[in-house]
Amino acid sequence: MSTVPHAADSHDLIRVIGARENNLKNVSVDIPKRRLTVFTGVSGSGKSSLVFGTIAAESQRMINETYSAFLQGFMPSVGRPDVDVLSGITTAIIVDQERMGSNSRSTVGTATDATPMLRILFSRLGQPYIGSPQAFAFNVPSVSGAGAVTIQKEGRTVKERREFSVTGGMCPRCEGMGKVNDLDLTQLFDDSKSLNEGALTIPGYTADGWGVKIFTGSGFFSPDKPIREFTEREMTAFLYKEPVKVKIGDINMTYEGLIPKLRKSMLSKDREAMQPHIRAFVDRAVTFTTCPDCGGTRLNEGARSSKIAGINIADACAMQISDLAEWVRGIDDPSVAPLLDTLGGALDSFVEIGLGYLTLDRPAGTLSGGEAQRTKMIRHLGSSLTDVTYIFDEPTIGLHPHDIARMNTLLLRLRDKGNTVIVVEHKPETIAIADHVVDMGPRAGSAGGEIQFTGTVEGLRASDTLTGHHLDDRAALKESVRTASGALEIRGANTHNLRDVSVDIPLGILTVITGVAGSGKSSLIHGSLPKDAGVVTVDQGAIRGSRRSNPATYTGLLEPIRKAFAKANGVKPALFSANSEGACPTCNGAGVIYTDLGMMASVASTCEVCGGKRFLAEVLDYTLGGKNIAEVLAMPIAEAAAFFAEGEARTPAAIKILDRLVDVGIGYISLGQPLTTLSGGERQRLKLAVQMAEEGDIYVLDEPTTGLHLADVQSLLGLLDRLVESGKSVIVIEHHQAVMAHADWIIDVGPGAGHDGGTIVFEGTPADLVAAKSTLTGQHLAAYVGA
Repeated sequence: MSTVPHAADSHDLIRVIGARENNLKNVSVDIPKRRLTVFTGVSGSGKSSLVFGTIAAESQRMINETYSAFLQGFMPSVGRPDVDVLSGITTAIIVDQERMGSNSRSTVGTATDATPMLRILFSRLGQPYIGSPQAFAFNVPSVSGAGAVTIQKEGRTVKERREFSVTGGMCPRCEGMGKVNDLDLTQLFDDSKSLNEGALTIPGYTADGWGVKIFTGSGFFSPDKPIREFTEREMTAFLYKEPVKVKIGDINMTYEGLIPKLRKSMLSKDREAMQPHIRAFVDRAVTFTTCPDCGGTRLNEGARSSKIAGINIADACAMQISDLAEWVRGIDDPSVAPLLDTLGGALDSFVEIGLGYLTLDRPAGTLSGGEAQRTKMIRHLGSSLTDVTYIFDEPTIGLHPHDIARMNTLLLRLRDKGNTVIVVEHKPETIAIADHVVDMGPRAGSAGGEIQFTGTVEGLRASDTLTGHHLDDRAALKESVRTASGALEIRGANTHNLRDVSVDIPLGILTVITGVAGSGKSSLIHGSLPKDAGVVTVDQGAIRGSRRSNPATYTGLLEPIRKAFAKANGVKPALFSANSEGACPTCNGAGVIYTDLGMMASVASTCEVCGGKRFLAEVLDYTLGGKNIAEVLAMPIAEAAAFFAEGEARTPAAIKILDRLVDVGIGYISLGQPLTTLSGGERQRLKLAVQMAEEGDIYVLDEPTTGLHLADVQSLLGLLDRLVESGKSVIVIEHHQAVMAHADWIIDVGPGAGHDGGTIVFEGTPADLVAAKSTLTGQHLAAYVGA
């Protein structure tokens, strides 16, 4: 292991003095450059505030300031972190867990430049030759026309009309989407009724509203005739008629058929921006089918006709990347040798990083947080940059123990090129390879924000800190397992890479689904379980909401709190909402004011009138149990649970919600913390707390240990046990060996990833899996429990 530079060598250190971002308590720390430093500590202890909110934020701000004011206007605003001194900072490259954009045109290949390189390859070697790289691009349409251009001719500026044409690869039928949508007419109207009888079943189309009146008064069909009795001409006018002026009573209006009307008014809108009832209707009424013209490849016939060794670009993008890398290596043409080397290197990086099972045509928005983070890494593995600071946020998320060793190798390779590597991590396997460790704590939220230990891994192990105590934790196999009360049958599952899988998932117990990343675990569960009211799925996806949304609003907790304040003070509940009557008028209840600086980035500053508290001054005069509403919303969840459990503030409806939030391990988060600042694991546990109040018999959790400190895993296992003991069936997709060891039943999917997976390689108890050691999971679990 490399030797950490002595603190006196200040040019070899990133030095932080007096950091106070979020819960940091005047933290000072030295981080050695060109070494691998791992930040540890419980969730909410201040790791991210120090690494991302202070070091990375200042690096980004300083880089932005080197650009012109004009360019800065197009960059995100990065405020100066609350710290006294930050020295020795180098350019920071942040590789985080943010899911890649959900733009349906973005794929794994376009996001990593692998597809653009393939397009160049096909434009050079593809037969027949069809044109430049854009002829293979599904985002570029084929267009032709004429336009005026301004040119210099014989010393004069003149306009000339010129013909132009662009040959793109976009399928004209689906416009490069690969799918076409259609409307399910049965969801739009009841054809046994007439329009006057309320045939239309579309939200907002009420009998007395203009949406219906324009149809009933159009004169193109009888409003009293059942729709099923319309003639072909009447039905065409009802559904498809082009816009035409009509007079309804004394008002001139534009009539158009129901389907184009809905496409413009509803289907062209962003689904996530829709009101819930509209979104539910759209989900029911719109059906997506593979484009019949391009077969889902997104490409037009010309792009699909050009081939290299019998393979077209759509075939290449649909190949498993590990297979595509082999195919590229088989092309021998000196004219494109540099391109083949670069493309082959990028594809090999996918395999090396454990993503060889992906395909280049996979939509980027469908990648998990861990897959997205590893995909972002690919850009940096081949980089020749040195003395850069790489910052990783739990890079082992979503990785099977078998793959963590490969990730560790990549982190060490980046360090050995002369870079500073900073990793926020909970997994002991990655903590073990650190040159230097910074442990934060002692607990979370207001009870954290301090440095507990800095030094070597051995020093951490011997230290009297929470992380040190739990670093060598190993869960034991349960002495006895529960007996299933029944089974959920899955038969002939073929989603993604699954190969006609049939399996019985036991009910009434804790079942853990294991297997390497890409083996088919999620496809088996999410793609096969019934989507009915009895199945509650809790994943790590983003929680929709504005920057005003917080745990109190998301869980419904704010409602009983507002009522308790109103009752105690004899005033209206609306006063205690920062989105209603109690809001500070200067900042409209946001707590901050955004100042537009024209071409420069806007600046957020704390509202001087309310001091960031979001409420009118007179509202803050009202108290409950000696606290005002702003002070209550600033409380960590665990503190609030104690506050609302006794005395004047006792509020049973609030306690019920708060206890569930404490149960899922997020007691350190404050009631008013913006949801946008929560990690993937925190979002999942917040959703779980809400879902625990819902009626459901089967709970499906997707990697619930994400973001959990070693000390908190035991609490999670206790929560899973309580769910099972309350009569629920719990199915967990998980890589953490402590969860595997605690299972009643394990279903292991594999043996490998992609087309090397997709089968059930083991079903049975954890003890049987360890005894057999017949799968990768079994071997790693056996080593973990010391068997």
